[in-house]
Amino acid sequence: MKASEVRDLTVDQLNDELVKLKKEQFNLRFQKASGQLENTARIQKVRRDVARIMTVLEQRIASEDTA
Repeated sequence: MKASEVRDLTVDQLNDELVKLKKEQFNLRFQKASGQLENTARIQKVRRDVARIMTVLEQRIASEDTA
């Protein structure tokens, strides 16, 4: 997911996407621990998507506080 795509989402959509990615991240960690993970690069992609979403959410919260 690109940063421009993340910025186009509403706060509710961002929260829903964040929950979905957190669940996927948990499942990927579980697969890695049990030796079943095939695509190890997916862990890093999910982590970066989570960070992107959290950054946009924080920016929106900060802009609401100053407004």
